[in-house]
Amino acid sequence: MSLVWQADFYRSPLRDAAGQVLWELLICDATRKFEYVATCPQSQANSNWLTEQFHIAGAEKLPDIIQVFRPQSLGLITAAGNNLSIKVAPTRRTLALKQWLQEKQYPIAVDKPPPAPLPENLWGEQWRFATIPAGDIVDEFTERPIPVLQIPEFLKPINLGLASTVPVPGVVIYGGRQSMRLARWLQEANPVSLNYIAGAPDGLILEAALADRWILATFEDEEVAAAAKVYAQRKQVSKGLHFLLVQPDDSGMTYSGFWLLGGEE
Repeated sequence: MSLVWQADFYRSPLRDAAGQVLWELLICDATRKFEYVATCPQSQANSNWLTEQFHIAGAEKLPDIIQVFRPQSLGLITAAGNNLSIKVAPTRRTLALKQWLQEKQYPIAVDKPPPAPLPENLWGEQWRFATIPAGDIVDEFTERPIPVLQIPEFLKPINLGLASTVPVPGVVIYGGRQSMRLARWLQEANPVSLNYIAGAPDGLILEAALADRWILATFEDEEVAAAAKVYAQRKQVSKGLHFLLVQPDDSGMTYSGFWLLGGEE
């Protein structure tokens, strides 16, 4: 069983006796049975200080993985992790750590850039909304040779307590000749969720990595907008579970990539 820490290293609301800004390191595990706190003046906020703190915090056992949600923390924690041969995993899903930060009334919101358009050379030929019964998702996709497949254990319908008949909504992109290139690009982008945003025009926004946002599609057609609203409603019924599927065409014979997605939290 891997030992996983969730860590944040960021400017603190606290000040030292001289009024200097302090940086605070918070480390916990998913249950918060393990918690560790350390502060240092901003002048010492570097990877060497972090490396030393990880040593102290992991006196009994260093973790296999450190999860980080804040982009500003990632570089220093990664450098310290490299010093100790610890894998650092950027992820928005650090629930225990975010709960702790909220209790301390520390900011957890991450600045996100405006959504950027998907690179034109990647865009597929067409796309559509679709649903798959929750009970069919795992078997349907794990038994096929799909080059890019992402079905996290914690998002499997059975682990969310979803009835097998609940329709899980999603988006299917027919990529044509770009299908594999698009799937590989998405794999690098690390999708988190795919959200319908009403506006002028309406759009589908892909949340990815720690703070990236991509415009997957825009539309003004009333029928498409109505389908998008149904997609959003179905996401509520499926406890936020949804999917993104990339395939070359609508033959159903081959798939290029499949992602099972959830909400940020």
